[in-house]
Amino acid sequence: MSTDDTPEQPGGNGDEDAGKSTGKNVGKNTDENAGKSTEPEAEKPEPAGQPPVPEAPVPGPAPEAVTPAEALTGRQRLVKGLWPPRFTRAQLTVALLLCVLGLGLAIQVRTTSDNSALRGARQEDLVRILDELDSRTKRLDDEKRKLESQKAELESSSNQAAEARKQTAQKEDQLGVLAGTVAAEGPGIELTVSDTKGAVEPDKLLDTIQELRAAGAEAIQINDVRVAADTYFSGSAGKVEIDGKKVSQPYKFKVIGKPQDLEPALNIPGGVVQTLEKEQAGVSVSRSEKIVVDALRPAKRPDYARSSSQ
Repeated sequence: MSTDDTPEQPGGNGDEDAGKSTGKNVGKNTDENAGKSTEPEAEKPEPAGQPPVPEAPVPGPAPEAVTPAEALTGRQRLVKGLWPPRFTRAQLTVALLLCVLGLGLAIQVRTTSDNSALRGARQEDLVRILDELDSRTKRLDDEKRKLESQKAELESSSNQAAEARKQTAQKEDQLGVLAGTVAAEGPGIELTVSDTKGAVEPDKLLDTIQELRAAGAEAIQINDVRVAADTYFSGSAGKVEIDGKKVSQPYKFKVIGKPQDLEPALNIPGGVVQTLEKEQAGVSVSRSEKIVVDALRPAKRPDYARSSSQ
């Protein structure tokens, strides 16, 4: 057999040609599609005489729903957080302990404030207060001894009625001296206050009377006015009135009592003498074994009060 008679194999060169043609066609189509996709499309002209069509609004995100908690104000949220209260057992225990501590502190402060007047007093004031307490204690002891002596005399006397009348008369004389209805004499002091500049107020003289009474004065007379329990001072500096009667200076005090108690009570630091001297008044105090208080006050019968023994 010759080579010319060899049959052609189907699909040999044909497949290769088909592959080549197919590859060329695919590549050509791909290049054409790519060229077309990259070129922008030409805008179509709008027809003349027609208004432009407005674009449709693009819908935005839907508004978020507001919760009731966010709608409250700051004050409302604060009130809501505080009320109703929510307590734990530990908080209640601490609150109870704080209440007990506060109560204890209040009691302590109140107890301390009772003695605050003495704690803040000066040394001379404390000395004066101590002297007054000693004088009052001595006077009370003397009064106690007198009453016990009178009681013993009444019990031991054979004629108790006569002894009772005697003691009643003595008591009447004592009350008359205190009331200023009878004259009195005895040891005491004389106090002279010279107010040449008219700077001594009536209240300064009243303080002097109170100081003398606290020291044990039993009868007091200023110039020609008898001082009693209902005596009052009025007027102004340099124009002092006692019980409505004008008293000129110098003011002369006649005081019956124990001189050893009366004079120191006036001369203590911060006492009557220093106070009057600060008002530029001259003050002199002298002891005497016989002071006569003869200014009298009219005896007034009470309108409503009566003795309970009648």
